[in-house]
Amino acid sequence: QVHLVESGGGLVQPGGSLRLSCAASGSIGVINDMGWYRQAPGTGRDLVARIINAGSTYYADSVKGRFTISRDNAKNTVYLQMNSLKPEDTAVYYCKFTVRVIGVAWSQEFWGEGTLVTVSS
Repeated sequence: QVHLVESGGGLVQPGGSLRLSCAASGSIGVINDMGWYRQAPGTGRDLVARIINAGSTYYADSVKGRFTISRDNAKNTVYLQMNSLKPEDTAVYYCKFTVRVIGVAWSQEFWGEGTLVTVSS
């Protein structure tokens, strides 16, 4: 019904920057909120940043001041600008959209397949 495609991961040195993108396609009625999560080896999947339909944002304490989430409603795309990257930011990053699919009365969650970010010298 809804397919998410992430891009922008890779290897970066400490202090560097990366920009992740996640684009949605399919039977999209309304996107209620978009978020980025990450999962490091041996840990659970944690919320990194979230942006709701009205534009309000939330950031995990560990990324405040370094990461910025933004959205392009016309392109059904969410971005995560990551600056001053640290080795502890190394993880697989996943996007998640909460979407009301066309013809369905309730909202559903859809996940991307993940993109690996490695911060290492």
